[in-house]
Amino acid sequence: MITGPDVRRSLRLRAWVIACAALIIASWAVAAQIRADESQDVEIALSMAKLLQAGRAVISSNQALINDPNRGEKGLTGEVVLAAAAENYKKSTGVDPRSIDPTSHQGRLLRAEMEAIKEVVDENQNFINEKGVAFKGFIPAIFARLVTERLQEKIGTEVLIKVTAPPALVRNRKSRPDNWEKSIIEGKFLSPDWPRGQIFSQVQPTQGRDAIRVMVPEYYAASCLSCHGQKKGDVDITGYPKEGASEGDLGGIISITLFRQQD
Repeated sequence: MITGPDVRRSLRLRAWVIACAALIIASWAVAAQIRADESQDVEIALSMAKLLQAGRAVISSNQALINDPNRGEKGLTGEVVLAAAAENYKKSTGVDPRSIDPTSHQGRLLRAEMEAIKEVVDENQNFINEKGVAFKGFIPAIFARLVTERLQEKIGTEVLIKVTAPPALVRNRKSRPDNWEKSIIEGKFLSPDWPRGQIFSQVQPTQGRDAIRVMVPEYYAASCLSCHGQKKGDVDITGYPKEGASEGDLGGIISITLFRQQD
């Protein structure tokens, strides 16, 4: 027979068990929400990387036009490049970036990136349209750097994007990987066991703020080898020595730092 004190102890134990269970369930819910938030942030970061790639592809496919010394006005305005970039993005993702709600977090960041693409191209019309010059220097890598720098001016407190590479391949000091990026490049992307094309993401405090960092590996295509392929050490059209790379080698990384929004 359970006595009065035993009943009270049993009730207290039951209450304690219920309270612990509730706490565990609540912690699971919080953890699930954190994982959901991280997944959403990664998707936003990837969408920005894809838009940068889409714009860079437009500049790459128009190099012959840009470098035509016999033609002045080329019609390759910011609006034209942006429209082509949006089409490339749509082919890659199934979504027109201009259709994404501009008041959403993703929509607002993509709008800023689209504005940066347009502004960079419009500001370089004198170079693009210069007659008598066979190589203008407005190559995909320069375009990407200018866009990311302009984006930093616009929304650098919310997101940072940088095109970096393994240290031995970096041509511009501004593009050098930081210590965290270098550790991921050397410990992950350059490992023979790393699945080709697989991204890496991690919650990583940056500049004293909570942030999620996403690294997107990129590999040399055949079109890259005129500047980065054989023969190693030969000077390419941009004035840099070639790296002696082969098609499919790791050539660069788009690094995105998405700062956590403050409640």
